[in-house]
Amino acid sequence: MLLLTTLRELKQVSTDIQTKQQDYQLLVQQAKALLSGESDYIANAANISALIYNNLADLNWAGFYFLKAEQLVLGPFQGQVACVRIPLGRGVCGTAAATGEIQRIADVHQFDGHIACDAASNSEIVLPITHAGKVVAVLDIDSPELQRFDLIDQQYLSQIADLFVQHSELGSLDGV
Repeated sequence: MLLLTTLRELKQVSTDIQTKQQDYQLLVQQAKALLSGESDYIANAANISALIYNNLADLNWAGFYFLKAEQLVLGPFQGQVACVRIPLGRGVCGTAAATGEIQRIADVHQFDGHIACDAASNSEIVLPITHAGKVVAVLDIDSPELQRFDLIDQQYLSQIADLFVQHSELGSLDGV
């Protein structure tokens, strides 16, 4: 009986993963359609933020911070009010910008130097946005759920971030 239950659970996990991937594939296609023919990075950031926020479950914030004068400055987003300025190297966003590496944090309260813009946030993924080899922004996504983001989220959100870079004129932004 235990083996049968385990096999059913494995089948359900497999189905859930396939469904999640299919949902993300559709989201990537929607991102392509939204970005097609538009190069303004503010307009594109606004649409990508809304797309992510309104189509992924268990989020309480999705948006962009742009690098200006050695700090991240709030850009278009969806969710609760947010921190306006984040120093490089501080918090999850500042760390992603300073290192150029994706930050996928299962429990932000365990992250040294976490900046709590919204006390309801428990997990976070931050994707650096690069142009000409330099970080110029980050895409920040928060969830009230612990361990909300996994490798599948990271893979497909990276594709969406790459599409944002491909379709947006980012030349006027500062870089690390």
